[in-house]
Amino acid sequence: MATSHGAFQWRSITIVRDFSVDEQVYLYEKTRRLKEALRSGGDCSEFQLNRPDLGLYLFFMEDSTRTKESFRNAAKFHNVKVNDFVAEHSSFNKKESITDTIKMLVGYSSQSLFVVRSKLEGVCRWLEAAIGEYAEKASLPPVAFINAGDGRHEHPTQEFLDEFSFLERMAWRRDEIHVALVGDLFHGRTVHSKVDGLRVFDHVRVDLVAPEEIGMPSHYIEQMKANGFDVRIFPSIRDYLAQPSVAKIWYFTRLQLERMGDKLLDKEAQFRQAVTFQREFLSRVPDGTKFFHPLPRHSVTPTIPPFLDRTPLNGWDEQSMNGYFTRIIELAMIGGRLGADFRGEPRSVRVFRDDFVIDAEVRKARKQDYKIGIKPVENGIVIDHIGKGSPVDEIWRHIGKIREILDLNVVSSQGVFTSHQESGLFKGLISLPDIHDFDERQIKMLGAIAPRCTVNIIRESSVIKKYRLEMPPRVYNLPGISCKNEDCISSPAHHEPVQAEFYRSGASTFVCRYCERPHEFKEIW
Repeated sequence: MATSHGAFQWRSITIVRDFSVDEQVYLYEKTRRLKEALRSGGDCSEFQLNRPDLGLYLFFMEDSTRTKESFRNAAKFHNVKVNDFVAEHSSFNKKESITDTIKMLVGYSSQSLFVVRSKLEGVCRWLEAAIGEYAEKASLPPVAFINAGDGRHEHPTQEFLDEFSFLERMAWRRDEIHVALVGDLFHGRTVHSKVDGLRVFDHVRVDLVAPEEIGMPSHYIEQMKANGFDVRIFPSIRDYLAQPSVAKIWYFTRLQLERMGDKLLDKEAQFRQAVTFQREFLSRVPDGTKFFHPLPRHSVTPTIPPFLDRTPLNGWDEQSMNGYFTRIIELAMIGGRLGADFRGEPRSVRVFRDDFVIDAEVRKARKQDYKIGIKPVENGIVIDHIGKGSPVDEIWRHIGKIREILDLNVVSSQGVFTSHQESGLFKGLISLPDIHDFDERQIKMLGAIAPRCTVNIIRESSVIKKYRLEMPPRVYNLPGISCKNEDCISSPAHHEPVQAEFYRSGASTFVCRYCERPHEFKEIW
Protein backbone atom coordinates (compact mmCIF):
# COMPACT_ATOMS: atom_id res chain seq x y z
CA MET A 1 0.00 0.00 0.00
CA ALA A 2 1.46 3.34 -1.00
CA THR A 3 1.90 5.98 1.65
CA SER A 4 0.22 9.36 1.35
CA HIS A 5 3.19 11.27 2.83
CA GLY A 6 2.70 14.42 4.86
CA ALA A 7 3.93 16.84 7.47
CA PHE A 8 5.22 14.18 9.89
CA GLN A 9 7.16 11.80 7.67
CA TRP A 10 10.44 10.71 9.31
CA ARG A 11 10.16 13.20 12.12
CA SER A 12 11.46 12.04 15.48
CA ILE A 13 9.49 12.24 18.72
CA THR A 14 12.10 13.12 21.32
CA ILE A 15 10.02 15.42 23.56
CA VAL A 16 6.36 16.43 23.70
CA ARG A 17 7.14 19.78 22.03
CA ASP A 18 8.20 17.96 18.88
CA PHE A 19 4.47 18.13 18.14
CA SER A 20 2.66 21.46 18.24
CA VAL A 21 -0.71 21.64 20.00
CA ASP A 22 -2.51 21.32 16.66
CA GLU A 23 -0.33 18.36 15.69
CA GLN A 24 -1.14 16.65 18.98
CA VAL A 25 -4.85 17.24 18.41
CA TYR A 26 -4.48 15.72 14.93
CA LEU A 27 -2.91 12.63 16.54
CA TYR A 28 -5.82 12.34 19.01
CA GLU A 29 -8.47 12.76 16.33
CA LYS A 30 -6.92 10.05 14.18
CA THR A 31 -6.55 7.79 17.21
CA ARG A 32 -10.21 8.26 18.05
CA ARG A 33 -11.24 7.20 14.54
CA LEU A 34 -8.87 4.22 14.59
CA LYS A 35 -10.14 3.01 17.96
CA GLU A 36 -13.75 3.23 16.82
CA ALA A 37 -12.93 1.33 13.61
CA LEU A 38 -11.00 -1.43 15.39
CA ARG A 39 -13.68 -1.95 18.02
CA SER A 40 -16.50 -2.01 15.48
CA GLY A 41 -14.69 -4.29 13.04
CA GLY A 42 -14.44 -1.54 10.44
CA ASP A 43 -11.87 -1.00 7.67
CA CYS A 44 -8.56 0.27 9.11
CA SER A 45 -6.51 0.22 5.92
CA GLU A 46 -6.31 4.02 5.77
CA PHE A 47 -4.11 3.93 8.89
CA GLN A 48 -1.85 1.03 7.91
CA LEU A 49 1.70 1.37 6.59
CA ASN A 50 2.00 -2.19 5.27
CA ARG A 51 5.74 -1.90 4.83
CA PRO A 52 7.64 -5.14 5.51
CA ASP A 53 10.82 -3.39 4.34
CA LEU A 54 10.67 -0.96 7.30
CA GLY A 55 12.66 -2.07 10.32
CA LEU A 56 11.35 -1.05 13.75
CA TYR A 57 14.01 -1.48 16.43
CA LEU A 58 12.84 -1.88 20.02
CA PHE A 59 15.99 -0.49 21.62
CA PHE A 60 15.24 -0.85 25.33
CA MET A 61 18.14 -0.42 27.74
CA GLU A 62 15.76 -0.37 30.71
CA ASP A 63 13.01 -2.85 31.52
CA SER A 64 9.58 -2.22 30.06
CA THR A 65 6.41 -4.21 29.49
CA ARG A 66 3.56 -1.95 28.38
CA THR A 67 5.48 0.56 26.29
CA LYS A 68 7.56 -2.09 24.58
CA GLU A 69 4.72 -4.50 23.91
CA SER A 70 2.32 -1.80 22.72
CA PHE A 71 4.92 -0.68 20.18
CA ARG A 72 5.56 -4.29 19.16
CA ASN A 73 1.87 -4.88 18.53
CA ALA A 74 1.48 -1.52 16.81
CA ALA A 75 4.30 -2.57 14.46
CA LYS A 76 2.50 -5.84 13.72
CA PHE A 77 -0.63 -3.87 12.82
CA HIS A 78 1.48 -2.00 10.27
CA ASN A 79 3.12 -5.17 8.92
CA VAL A 80 6.63 -3.88 9.51
CA LYS A 81 9.68 -5.86 10.59
CA VAL A 82 10.31 -5.82 14.34
CA ASN A 83 13.85 -6.12 15.70
CA ASP A 84 14.18 -6.60 19.44
CA PHE A 85 17.52 -5.24 20.63
CA VAL A 86 18.48 -6.94 23.91
CA ALA A 87 21.09 -4.82 25.67
CA GLU A 88 22.11 -7.63 28.06
CA HIS A 89 23.27 -9.76 25.13
CA SER A 90 25.00 -6.98 23.20
CA SER A 91 28.42 -5.39 23.15
CA PHE A 92 27.24 -2.80 25.65
CA ASN A 93 28.75 -5.15 28.19
CA LYS A 94 32.04 -4.27 26.50
CA LYS A 95 31.34 -0.54 26.85
CA GLU A 96 30.26 -0.08 23.22
CA SER A 97 28.79 3.36 22.61
CA ILE A 98 25.13 3.86 21.76
CA THR A 99 26.10 6.11 18.86
CA ASP A 100 28.27 3.47 17.17
CA THR A 101 25.68 0.76 17.78
CA ILE A 102 22.90 2.74 16.11
CA LYS A 103 25.17 3.58 13.17
CA MET A 104 25.71 -0.14 12.66
CA LEU A 105 22.03 -1.01 12.89
CA VAL A 106 20.75 1.58 10.40
CA GLY A 107 22.38 -0.36 7.58
CA TYR A 108 20.42 -3.54 8.33
CA SER A 109 17.06 -2.41 6.91
CA SER A 110 16.10 -0.40 3.86
CA GLN A 111 14.71 2.12 6.39
CA SER A 112 14.85 2.16 10.18
CA LEU A 113 12.82 3.58 13.04
CA PHE A 114 14.13 3.26 16.60
CA VAL A 115 12.04 3.20 19.78
CA VAL A 116 14.57 3.94 22.53
CA ARG A 117 14.35 3.68 26.30
CA SER A 118 17.41 4.59 28.33
CA LYS A 119 18.42 6.07 31.66
CA LEU A 120 20.49 8.59 29.66
CA GLU A 121 18.52 11.81 29.33
CA GLY A 122 18.39 13.48 25.93
CA VAL A 123 19.63 10.39 24.11
CA CYS A 124 17.03 10.59 21.31
CA ARG A 125 17.68 14.28 20.74
CA TRP A 126 21.37 13.44 20.28
CA LEU A 127 20.73 10.43 18.03
CA GLU A 128 18.29 12.40 15.88
CA ALA A 129 21.08 14.86 15.01
CA ALA A 130 24.09 12.53 14.92
CA ILE A 131 22.53 9.60 13.06
CA GLY A 132 20.61 11.91 10.76
CA GLU A 133 23.89 13.48 9.68
CA TYR A 134 25.52 10.06 9.37
CA ALA A 135 22.69 8.66 7.23
CA GLU A 136 22.80 11.64 4.91
CA LYS A 137 26.58 11.37 4.41
CA ALA A 138 26.34 7.61 3.85
CA SER A 139 23.44 8.05 1.36
CA LEU A 140 21.16 5.99 3.62
CA PRO A 141 17.40 6.61 3.97
CA PRO A 142 16.24 8.97 6.74
CA VAL A 143 16.12 7.58 10.29
CA ALA A 144 13.58 8.48 12.98
CA PHE A 145 13.70 8.07 16.77
CA ILE A 146 10.93 7.76 19.33
CA ASN A 147 11.74 8.48 22.97
CA ALA A 148 10.17 5.69 25.06
CA GLY A 149 11.43 7.25 28.30
CA ASP A 150 14.81 8.79 29.09
CA GLY A 151 15.72 8.85 32.77
CA ARG A 152 13.83 11.51 34.71
CA HIS A 153 13.40 13.67 31.63
CA GLU A 154 10.38 12.82 29.45
CA HIS A 155 8.15 10.08 28.08
CA PRO A 156 6.32 11.78 25.19
CA THR A 157 4.41 8.79 23.80
CA GLN A 158 3.09 8.04 27.31
CA GLU A 159 2.00 11.66 27.49
CA PHE A 160 0.13 11.37 24.19
CA LEU A 161 -1.81 8.34 25.39
CA ASP A 162 -2.49 10.09 28.71
CA GLU A 163 -3.89 13.20 27.02
CA PHE A 164 -5.96 11.03 24.69
CA SER A 165 -7.37 9.27 27.77
CA PHE A 166 -8.17 12.60 29.45
CA LEU A 167 -9.91 13.88 26.32
CA GLU A 168 -11.87 10.65 26.00
CA ARG A 169 -12.99 10.99 29.60
CA MET A 170 -14.02 14.63 29.02
CA ALA A 171 -16.07 13.85 25.88
CA TRP A 172 -13.40 15.57 23.74
CA ARG A 173 -13.84 19.01 25.31
CA ARG A 174 -10.66 21.06 25.36
CA ASP A 175 -11.80 24.26 27.03
CA GLU A 176 -10.45 23.39 30.48
CA ILE A 177 -9.03 20.63 32.66
CA HIS A 178 -8.44 20.27 36.40
CA VAL A 179 -5.98 17.50 37.19
CA ALA A 180 -4.20 16.29 40.32
CA LEU A 181 -0.70 14.81 39.86
CA VAL A 182 0.00 12.45 42.76
CA GLY A 183 3.11 10.49 43.70
CA ASP A 184 6.82 10.75 42.96
CA LEU A 185 6.77 13.96 40.95
CA PHE A 186 10.51 14.51 41.22
CA HIS A 187 11.71 11.34 39.51
CA GLY A 188 8.60 10.57 37.43
CA ARG A 189 9.21 11.46 33.78
CA THR A 190 5.54 10.98 32.83
CA VAL A 191 4.47 13.95 34.96
CA HIS A 192 7.33 16.05 33.60
CA SER A 193 5.94 15.55 30.10
CA LYS A 194 2.63 17.06 31.23
CA VAL A 195 4.26 20.48 31.43
CA ASP A 196 3.80 20.66 27.66
CA GLY A 197 1.22 17.94 27.00
CA LEU A 198 -1.54 19.68 28.96
CA ARG A 199 -1.27 22.69 26.65
CA VAL A 200 -3.89 21.04 24.41
CA PHE A 201 -6.42 22.43 26.92
CA ASP A 202 -7.30 26.12 26.91
CA HIS A 203 -7.39 26.53 30.70
CA VAL A 204 -5.32 24.24 32.93
CA ARG A 205 -5.46 23.82 36.69
CA VAL A 206 -2.82 21.51 38.15
CA ASP A 207 -2.66 20.30 41.76
CA LEU A 208 0.71 18.79 42.72
CA VAL A 209 0.35 16.26 45.54
CA ALA A 210 3.64 14.97 46.95
CA PRO A 211 5.97 15.42 49.93
CA GLU A 212 8.48 18.20 49.35
CA GLU A 213 11.42 15.82 48.94
CA ILE A 214 9.78 14.12 45.94
CA GLY A 215 7.83 17.13 44.70
CA MET A 216 7.86 18.49 41.17
CA PRO A 217 11.25 20.10 40.34
CA SER A 218 11.03 23.87 40.51
CA HIS A 219 11.95 24.45 36.85
CA TYR A 220 8.97 22.36 35.74
CA ILE A 221 6.67 24.31 38.06
CA GLU A 222 7.97 27.57 36.63
CA GLN A 223 7.41 26.29 33.10
CA MET A 224 3.84 25.30 33.99
CA LYS A 225 3.20 28.82 35.21
CA ALA A 226 4.85 30.26 32.10
CA ASN A 227 2.42 28.14 30.06
CA GLY A 228 -0.45 29.80 31.91
CA PHE A 229 -1.34 26.91 34.22
CA ASP A 230 -2.82 27.55 37.66
CA VAL A 231 -0.63 25.52 40.02
CA ARG A 232 -1.27 24.49 43.63
CA ILE A 233 0.95 22.33 45.86
CA PHE A 234 -0.06 19.88 48.63
CA PRO A 235 2.18 17.60 50.74
CA SER A 236 -0.20 14.61 50.85
CA ILE A 237 -3.53 13.21 49.66
CA ARG A 238 -4.94 13.78 53.13
CA ASP A 239 -4.08 17.48 52.97
CA TYR A 240 -5.40 17.71 49.43
CA LEU A 241 -8.79 16.25 50.39
CA ALA A 242 -9.05 18.60 53.36
CA GLN A 243 -9.83 21.53 51.04
CA PRO A 244 -12.94 21.97 48.85
CA SER A 245 -11.58 22.23 45.29
CA VAL A 246 -10.67 18.64 44.37
CA ALA A 247 -9.97 17.61 40.77
CA LYS A 248 -12.01 14.93 39.01
CA ILE A 249 -8.97 13.64 37.14
CA TRP A 250 -6.16 12.17 39.27
CA TYR A 251 -2.90 10.97 37.76
CA PHE A 252 -0.82 8.74 40.03
CA THR A 253 2.80 7.72 39.65
CA ARG A 254 4.71 5.08 41.55
CA LEU A 255 7.63 5.81 43.87
CA GLN A 256 10.73 5.60 41.68
CA LEU A 257 12.81 3.81 44.30
CA GLU A 258 15.52 2.84 41.81
CA ARG A 259 16.25 6.54 41.23
CA MET A 260 16.37 7.57 44.89
CA GLY A 261 19.46 7.91 47.01
CA ASP A 262 19.84 6.44 50.49
CA LYS A 263 18.51 9.56 52.24
CA LEU A 264 15.25 9.40 50.34
CA LEU A 265 14.94 5.62 50.64
CA ASP A 266 15.04 6.01 54.40
CA LYS A 267 11.75 7.93 54.08
CA GLU A 268 10.03 5.40 51.81
CA ALA A 269 7.30 4.54 54.35
CA GLN A 270 6.57 8.23 54.95
CA PHE A 271 6.33 8.91 51.22
CA ARG A 272 4.02 5.95 50.63
CA GLN A 273 1.70 7.10 53.38
CA ALA A 274 1.48 10.55 51.80
CA VAL A 275 0.67 9.47 48.22
CA THR A 276 -1.22 6.17 48.63
CA PHE A 277 -5.00 6.31 48.38
CA GLN A 278 -6.74 4.98 51.50
CA ARG A 279 -10.20 3.45 51.75
CA GLU A 280 -11.21 6.15 54.22
CA PHE A 281 -10.75 8.78 51.49
CA LEU A 282 -13.52 7.41 49.27
CA SER A 283 -16.29 9.57 50.72
CA ARG A 284 -14.29 12.74 50.01
CA VAL A 285 -13.72 12.15 46.30
CA PRO A 286 -16.15 14.01 43.98
CA ASP A 287 -18.65 11.99 41.96
CA GLY A 288 -17.43 11.25 38.45
CA THR A 289 -13.75 11.20 39.39
CA LYS A 290 -11.37 8.98 37.43
CA PHE A 291 -7.93 7.79 38.49
CA PHE A 292 -5.16 7.25 35.93
CA HIS A 293 -1.72 5.66 36.24
CA PRO A 294 1.01 4.98 33.64
CA LEU A 295 1.44 1.48 35.10
CA PRO A 296 2.81 -0.82 36.33
CA ARG A 297 1.80 -0.45 39.94
CA HIS A 298 3.98 -1.77 42.73
CA SER A 299 2.76 -5.30 43.43
CA VAL A 300 3.10 -5.02 47.22
CA THR A 301 2.49 -1.35 48.04
CA PRO A 302 0.76 0.34 45.08
CA THR A 303 -0.28 3.99 45.29
CA ILE A 304 -3.63 2.86 43.84
CA PRO A 305 -4.52 -0.20 45.96
CA PRO A 306 -6.31 -3.21 44.41
CA PHE A 307 -9.60 -2.49 46.25
CA LEU A 308 -10.13 0.30 43.72
CA ASP A 309 -9.84 -1.94 40.64
CA ARG A 310 -13.58 -2.67 40.39
CA THR A 311 -14.78 0.79 41.33
CA PRO A 312 -15.87 3.57 38.93
CA LEU A 313 -12.60 5.34 39.80
CA ASN A 314 -10.69 2.91 37.55
CA GLY A 315 -9.59 4.81 34.48
CA TRP A 316 -6.14 3.19 34.23
CA ASP A 317 -7.22 -0.03 32.52
CA GLU A 318 -8.73 1.79 29.53
CA GLN A 319 -5.77 4.20 29.62
CA SER A 320 -3.36 1.29 29.28
CA MET A 321 -5.17 -0.04 26.21
CA ASN A 322 -5.00 3.40 24.62
CA GLY A 323 -1.23 3.00 24.33
CA TYR A 324 -1.77 0.53 21.51
CA PHE A 325 -4.04 2.87 19.55
CA THR A 326 -1.99 6.05 19.96
CA ARG A 327 1.24 4.28 19.01
CA ILE A 328 -0.31 2.86 15.85
CA ILE A 329 -1.11 6.43 14.83
CA GLU A 330 2.34 7.73 15.80
CA LEU A 331 3.98 5.12 13.56
CA ALA A 332 1.52 5.92 10.76
CA MET A 333 2.39 9.62 11.01
CA ILE A 334 6.16 9.10 11.09
CA GLY A 335 5.96 6.51 8.33
CA GLY A 336 4.13 8.96 6.06
CA ARG A 337 0.78 7.20 5.93
CA LEU A 338 -0.95 10.06 7.74
CA GLY A 339 -0.37 13.79 7.61
CA ALA A 340 -1.30 14.91 4.10
CA ASP A 341 -4.61 16.27 5.44
CA PHE A 342 -3.07 18.18 8.37
CA ARG A 343 -4.05 21.86 8.21
CA GLY A 344 -3.16 23.21 11.66
CA GLU A 345 -0.31 25.23 13.13
CA PRO A 346 2.96 23.28 12.74
CA ARG A 347 5.63 23.00 15.40
CA SER A 348 7.86 26.00 15.83
CA VAL A 349 11.50 25.67 14.83
CA ARG A 350 14.03 27.46 16.99
CA VAL A 351 15.93 30.17 15.11
CA PHE A 352 19.13 31.58 16.58
CA ARG A 353 20.30 35.12 15.97
CA ASP A 354 23.65 36.36 17.18
CA ASP A 355 22.13 39.42 18.84
CA PHE A 356 24.12 39.37 22.03
CA VAL A 357 26.82 41.89 21.04
CA ILE A 358 25.33 45.37 21.31
CA ASP A 359 27.09 48.53 20.25
CA ALA A 360 27.15 51.00 23.13
CA GLU A 361 27.49 54.75 22.90
CA VAL A 362 31.03 56.12 23.19
CA ARG A 363 31.45 59.75 24.07
CA LYS A 364 33.90 61.59 21.88
CA ALA A 365 37.52 61.44 23.11
CA ARG A 366 36.38 59.76 26.29
CA LYS A 367 39.24 59.25 28.70
CA GLN A 368 39.62 56.35 31.08
CA ASP A 369 38.97 56.99 34.73
CA TYR A 370 40.23 53.80 36.35
CA LYS A 371 42.32 55.15 39.22
CA ILE A 372 42.50 52.72 42.10
CA GLY A 373 45.38 50.33 41.55
CA ILE A 374 45.01 50.12 37.75
CA LYS A 375 47.17 52.04 35.32
CA PRO A 376 45.15 53.39 32.36
CA VAL A 377 45.58 51.41 29.13
CA GLU A 378 46.97 53.29 26.17
CA ASN A 379 46.17 50.56 23.65
CA GLY A 380 44.27 47.40 24.48
CA ILE A 381 41.00 46.13 25.92
CA VAL A 382 39.19 46.78 29.18
CA ILE A 383 36.44 44.38 30.30
CA ASP A 384 34.16 46.34 32.61
CA HIS A 385 30.96 45.85 34.65
CA ILE A 386 31.82 42.23 35.54
CA GLY A 387 29.25 40.84 37.98
CA LYS A 388 27.82 44.27 38.65
CA GLY A 389 25.72 44.30 41.81
CA SER A 390 27.11 41.04 43.19
CA PRO A 391 28.99 40.74 46.49
CA VAL A 392 32.68 41.64 46.30
CA ASP A 393 33.98 38.11 46.95
CA GLU A 394 31.70 36.72 44.23
CA ILE A 395 32.97 39.32 41.74
CA TRP A 396 36.56 38.31 42.48
CA ARG A 397 35.69 34.66 41.78
CA HIS A 398 33.97 35.79 38.59
CA ILE A 399 37.10 37.64 37.46
CA GLY A 400 39.19 34.54 38.12
CA LYS A 401 36.78 32.38 36.11
CA ILE A 402 36.98 34.74 33.12
CA ARG A 403 40.77 34.74 33.14
CA GLU A 404 40.88 30.95 33.45
CA ILE A 405 38.37 30.17 30.71
CA LEU A 406 39.63 32.78 28.23
CA ASP A 407 43.22 31.84 29.04
CA LEU A 408 44.18 35.45 29.78
CA ASN A 409 47.67 34.62 31.02
CA VAL A 410 49.14 37.98 30.01
CA VAL A 411 50.61 40.99 31.77
CA SER A 412 47.49 42.84 32.92
CA SER A 413 45.61 44.10 35.95
CA GLN A 414 42.22 43.66 37.54
CA GLY A 415 40.12 44.87 40.44
CA VAL A 416 36.74 45.39 42.06
CA PHE A 417 35.42 48.95 42.22
CA THR A 418 32.37 50.95 43.18
CA SER A 419 30.08 51.61 40.23
CA HIS A 420 30.14 55.27 39.12
CA GLN A 421 26.61 55.00 37.75
CA GLU A 422 24.91 53.37 40.72
CA SER A 423 26.16 54.19 44.19
CA GLY A 424 26.55 51.24 46.55
CA LEU A 425 27.02 48.66 43.78
CA PHE A 426 30.32 46.98 42.97
CA LYS A 427 31.67 45.78 39.63
CA GLY A 428 34.73 43.96 38.37
CA LEU A 429 37.25 45.12 35.78
CA ILE A 430 40.06 43.46 33.82
CA SER A 431 42.56 45.67 32.01
CA LEU A 432 44.42 44.02 29.07
CA PRO A 433 47.09 46.23 27.49
CA ASP A 434 48.36 45.47 23.99
CA ILE A 435 45.48 43.08 23.18
CA HIS A 436 43.77 44.67 20.21
CA ASP A 437 40.58 42.64 19.81
CA PHE A 438 38.74 39.45 20.73
CA ASP A 439 37.76 36.96 18.05
CA GLU A 440 34.18 35.74 17.64
CA ARG A 441 34.78 32.65 19.77
CA GLN A 442 36.20 34.67 22.66
CA ILE A 443 33.33 37.17 22.47
CA LYS A 444 30.78 34.31 22.64
CA MET A 445 32.59 32.76 25.58
CA LEU A 446 32.77 36.07 27.41
CA GLY A 447 29.06 36.71 26.82
CA ALA A 448 28.26 33.31 28.30
CA ILE A 449 30.60 33.73 31.29
CA ALA A 450 29.86 37.36 32.10
CA PRO A 451 26.60 38.58 30.55
CA ARG A 452 26.00 42.34 30.78
CA CYS A 453 29.70 43.12 30.92
CA THR A 454 31.16 45.70 28.53
CA VAL A 455 34.20 45.43 26.27
CA ASN A 456 36.06 48.68 25.67
CA ILE A 457 38.51 48.94 22.77
CA ILE A 458 41.23 51.46 23.69
CA ARG A 459 43.38 53.35 21.20
CA GLU A 460 45.76 56.15 22.26
CA SER A 461 44.20 56.20 25.72
CA SER A 462 40.65 56.76 24.41
CA VAL A 463 37.70 54.40 24.08
CA ILE A 464 37.01 54.14 20.35
CA LYS A 465 34.57 51.24 20.48
CA LYS A 466 32.35 49.88 23.23
CA TYR A 467 30.29 46.68 23.27
CA ARG A 468 27.79 45.46 25.82
CA LEU A 469 27.47 41.68 25.88
CA GLU A 470 24.23 39.87 26.59
CA MET A 471 23.97 36.11 26.97
CA PRO A 472 24.46 34.47 23.54
CA PRO A 473 21.39 32.59 22.22
CA ARG A 474 23.38 29.39 21.94
CA VAL A 475 26.64 28.18 23.47
CA TYR A 476 28.31 25.22 21.81
CA ASN A 477 31.60 23.91 20.48
CA LEU A 478 33.52 25.60 23.27
CA PRO A 479 36.07 24.03 25.60
CA GLY A 480 35.19 23.83 29.25
CA ILE A 481 31.37 23.76 29.03
CA SER A 482 29.48 20.83 30.48
CA CYS A 483 25.96 19.90 31.56
CA LYS A 484 25.84 19.37 35.31
CA ASN A 485 23.26 16.57 35.01
CA GLU A 486 25.23 13.35 35.43
CA ASP A 487 22.51 11.40 33.59
CA CYS A 488 22.65 13.62 30.50
CA ILE A 489 23.87 11.96 27.29
CA SER A 490 26.40 14.80 26.99
CA SER A 491 28.04 14.06 30.35
CA PRO A 492 31.68 13.03 29.81
CA ALA A 493 31.12 10.09 32.18
CA HIS A 494 29.16 8.27 29.45
CA HIS A 495 31.93 8.52 26.83
CA GLU A 496 29.57 9.31 23.96
CA PRO A 497 30.86 11.66 21.23
CA VAL A 498 28.50 14.43 22.33
CA GLN A 499 29.57 18.04 22.72
CA ALA A 500 27.68 20.01 25.32
CA GLU A 501 25.31 22.62 23.94
CA PHE A 502 23.08 25.17 25.65
CA TYR A 503 20.25 27.45 24.64
CA ARG A 504 19.51 30.80 26.24
CA SER A 505 16.38 30.73 28.38
CA GLY A 506 15.48 33.86 30.29
CA ALA A 507 17.71 36.64 31.52
CA SER A 508 20.44 34.54 33.14
CA THR A 509 19.66 30.90 32.38
CA PHE A 510 20.85 28.36 29.84
CA VAL A 511 19.05 25.08 29.07
CA CYS A 512 20.91 21.95 27.99
CA ARG A 513 19.98 21.03 24.43
CA TYR A 514 19.68 17.35 25.32
CA CYS A 515 18.27 16.88 28.81
CA GLU A 516 16.75 20.39 29.06
CA ARG A 517 18.14 20.87 32.56
CA PRO A 518 18.35 24.62 33.35
CA HIS A 519 21.70 26.12 34.38
CA GLU A 520 22.67 29.53 35.63
CA PHE A 521 25.24 31.02 33.26
CA LYS A 522 28.02 30.41 35.78
CA GLU A 523 27.19 26.69 36.06
CA ILE A 524 27.89 25.57 32.50
CA TRP A 525 31.68 25.98 32.83
